Amino acid sequence: MTKAPAIVLSIAGFDPSSGAGITADLKTIASHRLFGISCITALTVQSTQGVSQVQPVSADVVRSTLMVLLADFQPAAVKIGMLGSTEVVEAVASMLEEHRLPNVVLDPVLKASSGAALLEGEGIHLLIQHLLPLVDVVTPNLGEAEQLTGLPVSTVPEMRAAAQQLHSFGAKAVVVTGGHLDRPIDILSQGSGKQIVEFAGARVSTNSTHGTGCAFASAVACNLAIGRSLEESVRDAKAYVTGALKSAYSIGKGKGPINHLFRFSEKNC
Repeated sequence: MTKAPAIVLSIAGFDPSSGAGITADLKTIASHRLFGISCITALTVQSTQGVSQVQPVSADVVRSTLMVLLADFQPAAVKIGMLGSTEVVEAVASMLEEHRLPNVVLDPVLKASSGAALLEGEGIHLLIQHLLPLVDVVTPNLGEAEQLTGLPVSTVPEMRAAAQQLHSFGAKAVVVTGGHLDRPIDILSQGSGKQIVEFAGARVSTNSTHGTGCAFASAVACNLAIGRSLEESVRDAKAYVTGALKSAYSIGKGKGPINHLFRFSEKNC
């Protein structure tokens, strides 16, 4: 019998255009040759041109879904993305308190790239106070780091300061992604900010950038699931997203998705 791959649980919203959220996470997990299971937290009405509606799933349904999944599977890692409501933040935090799952990666999705709010103020406060201390690593981009900390975040020194602030809120490890910088640099901060590693990258010229944050966090979770260190996982996730950007194609009339499955077209894959 073939050995089963490691299982990665995605807790996130549904993007019908498949650029971000649950469908993007499952494609990323598949590209790492792992098995993805999922819990949908919100339905969205969106395309490559933006988000027009958000309908959170009830906290009871989220809680029930997670209970059923965790009674049947043993995830080696968890990726948390868009949560959509204060009640769902609370449900997910309670689940983590009860089950203490390994390798939990939080991508704090607060706004759509089009600017639409995806979590209200009370939910953001609960995420900081209750959920953040329960996860193993949080992966905000510049705007999310700024919104979570209240600090300006547009340079590498400011990214370091934001990571330090997130540590003071209870974050164990922080990756601030700098994909919006002129020279994309991510930083990994561990040990309450005493251990910082910078990951430099080259800008990829493409309009197909939708879902980079989801893919990055999911890729980190996948690498942690197979036993890699956090530093190795971040480095591989950055390389994965870069490859997905380089091989992206034009789909839709707006900001297209990255090519999550590019590894399947590589030679000797």
